[in-house]
Amino acid sequence: MREDVKSAARSDAKVLITGESGVGKEIVSRLVHSMGMRAAYPLVTVNCAAITDTLLESELFGHSRGSFTGAYRDRAGVLEMAHRGTVFMDEIGETSARMQSLLLRFLENGEIQRVGTTRTNARVDVRVIAATNRDLLQAVVAKTFREDLYYRLNVIHMTVPPLRDRPEDIPSLLDHFVSTFASEYATPRLTFTPEARALLSRYHFPGNVRELKNLVERLTVRHGTDRAVGVEDLPQEVRHNVTPAPAPGAAAQNPAETLFRQLVEERQSFWTLVYGPFMSRDLTRDTLRTLVSLGLQRTGGSYRDLLELFHMAPGDYKRFLNFLRKHQCHMPFQQFRGPGVPDPSGGPNGRPSGPVTV
Repeated sequence: MREDVKSAARSDAKVLITGESGVGKEIVSRLVHSMGMRAAYPLVTVNCAAITDTLLESELFGHSRGSFTGAYRDRAGVLEMAHRGTVFMDEIGETSARMQSLLLRFLENGEIQRVGTTRTNARVDVRVIAATNRDLLQAVVAKTFREDLYYRLNVIHMTVPPLRDRPEDIPSLLDHFVSTFASEYATPRLTFTPEARALLSRYHFPGNVRELKNLVERLTVRHGTDRAVGVEDLPQEVRHNVTPAPAPGAAAQNPAETLFRQLVEERQSFWTLVYGPFMSRDLTRDTLRTLVSLGLQRTGGSYRDLLELFHMAPGDYKRFLNFLRKHQCHMPFQQFRGPGVPDPSGGPNGRPSGPVTV
């Protein structure tokens, strides 16, 4: 991630940052800005999901006096105020179709037209960094996000992994937050028993870094400093929802096994967890083939049951098969069937019934 940030900071290209809520996408955007050529100019953050569509348009582009109730004077928008700097648009996936159209026009020519005017008010030089916890490729397919806007934003794509995929970062983050909140609340630094640290390192943190930060702050406020924080002091969800410690000498799971566990046990969607990273070339064909094989072993060769196992809608059947065939990742189901098991694909000879367009 540090290397990606350095590469992005060397240019003025647009950046799209994706990742689950709480992983630190805004921190990545600040690093890109502070290490780049625009560091001396403002970084302005806009949360696209926090305000209504009408107010978001005014927030970004500004408005003229009398354009709506309460508009008592002309007001410059965020994009004008960030001239020569950077605008970080968080939760870009929550914007409406109309707002997406306005953003696309701005990204093409840099022109600002304030709400309530019929002419261009200014042309600005702004670097745009956008972030979302949604799968924008899936949103493009579902027609809820403009394809042309996606490719306009997706010049440099950075994916921030969830904390459960980088447990080696937990001790460093833990120590960082302990120091931060000890200074903020003017209290002695918390200490943790080895057992408590080990348990935190095995917890999957569904709330990611934000959850770890909140946990340390809560302990700083509530826990005394007469003893170290032990396992019994940790929240119930941490104590009861941890990944079992690996047996001595056990081999680490390969990527396909990790993805399979996340799909089946954590009930994540194939389109979110696998499709996006694969299309971004973060996953190999071998990993995808192995993942599909693991699923077919579980379903006895049934691709229809595999949809349910990987948390896809029944209507995604043809799309899923087309995707696998297009990328040479379709696995013959026969090798996973037991004797006397009917055709699991819904048609003769392992082919789905009805036409399939590739």
